[in-house]
Amino acid sequence: MLNEGDPVPNPIVETPEGKSVKLLDHAKAPFVVYFYPKDDTSGCTKEAQDFTALAARFAKAGVPVIGISKDPPKKHRAFTEKYGLEVDLLSDSDGSACEAFGTWIEKSMYGRKYMGIDRATFLIGRDGRIARIWRKVKVPGHAEEVLAAATTLG
Repeated sequence: MLNEGDPVPNPIVETPEGKSVKLLDHAKAPFVVYFYPKDDTSGCTKEAQDFTALAARFAKAGVPVIGISKDPPKKHRAFTEKYGLEVDLLSDSDGSACEAFGTWIEKSMYGRKYMGIDRATFLIGRDGRIARIWRKVKVPGHAEEVLAAATTLG
């Protein structure tokens, strides 16, 4: 399990164009990376819209926002276009990013256990280390809380 102060993992992810890149080649610190279960579902859509609404303020702070799920690049492109999203969505097709960040967990719904992505957010500091972690994220107010933390990075 990752902790604040740990170096950020550098798994391979896919861009919306389908290109495989290492996370740290795609995003230079500082940045926010949030993991979410599935494109175009109510909670995930709201979270992406909330980060998009604050995108200019994240940019002003010099802290871009990246979302990661296991959805394929084509689905990310459609999701982005449908909602006019201004966050960078990357695909974790092989699950290596979820494993590296500890977001692939056993879940339970109506007594049925299954594996899925834990909604979690990581603020990566200028030093390439994890400055802050939010696990078991509840969407309302979350993007604002992350922005407040991002603006304190020196």
